[in-house]
Amino acid sequence: MTRPLLPFVKMHGLGNDFVVLDGVRQTIQLSSEQIKQLGDRHFGVGFDQLLLVEPYDGEEAEFRYRIFNADGSEVEQCGNGARCFARFVYDQGLTSSTTIPVMTAKGRIVLILQPDGMVTVDMGKPILTPAQIPFIFDSYQAVYNLSFNEHTVAISAISMGNPHAVLVVDNVDTAPVQEWGEVIERHPQFPRRVNVGFMQVLNPEQIRLRVFERGVGETLACGTGACAAVVAGQLRGLLAERVGVELPGGRLQIEWLGEGHSVKMTGPATTVFSGVITL
Repeated sequence: MTRPLLPFVKMHGLGNDFVVLDGVRQTIQLSSEQIKQLGDRHFGVGFDQLLLVEPYDGEEAEFRYRIFNADGSEVEQCGNGARCFARFVYDQGLTSSTTIPVMTAKGRIVLILQPDGMVTVDMGKPILTPAQIPFIFDSYQAVYNLSFNEHTVAISAISMGNPHAVLVVDNVDTAPVQEWGEVIERHPQFPRRVNVGFMQVLNPEQIRLRVFERGVGETLACGTGACAAVVAGQLRGLLAERVGVELPGGRLQIEWLGEGHSVKMTGPATTVFSGVITL
C-alpha cells in the first residue's frame, strides 16, 4: 500500500523552528504519533512546533491557526509561529491581505506584514486572573511565591493565550533554566503546565530572556514568552512600554501600553525550505 505524501514548509522565527502545513487546499488529519514522527530531528523533519493552517468559517477571521508541540500535544498559542503563519499564507497565495485576522484556540489575533519584511502580531490583552491562566491561587498578585523541592522563587503568572511563569534573574547565562524549567513546567499550581521564562533586566527598555517551553524544552526564541516577560516587568515597575527582548535566537520588539491594551510583538519570519515527507 502506498503511504501518503505530505507537503510541508520549514520556517523559523529567531531560530524557533516550525513545520507549516496547508490545511486549506487539502484535508490534514494527523495523529499525535505522526506529529511526533515529523518532529523527530533524526527520523523526521524536526521542529519545535507544527503549525496547521485551516479555513475558518466565520467573518471575524480568515484562517484557523492550530499549534502542536513536538511531543504531539496541541497548545493554544505561539507568537513566533504566528509571524511564520502570516508569512506562509501570504507567500503561498492563500491571502492577498497584509493584515490577516486568524482564530486560535484562545481567540482572535491579528497579523500584520510590514513593508520591511518584519511581521507585527497583535497578541491581544494579557490575562492576569489566576483561574483564567490557569494558575491555582486565590487572587491576582503582580508577584507570587512558588515553592518546589527546596526552593521558593518569586514569579509573575500571565497568559498570552498560553500560560507563562516569569522569573527575574541576575544573569540568564547562569540561570538554572533546564533544572528549574522542568520542575516548574509541571508544578501542580499550573494544571495545564506552564512555559517558564528567565528574565534579566538590562535597563527599562531592554531585557535578556531564556524560555523553557512546555512540551519542548528550552527554545532559541519564544514570542509569547517575550510578551509575558515584558508584561511581568511592567507590572513589577521594572520596564517601559516599549522593550527590546534579546533571546538566544535574536531580537523581538514588544509594546504594551498597560492595562486594557493589547500586547504587540514585531520580529522576523523566515522560510528555510519546502519538501514532501512520507508518513
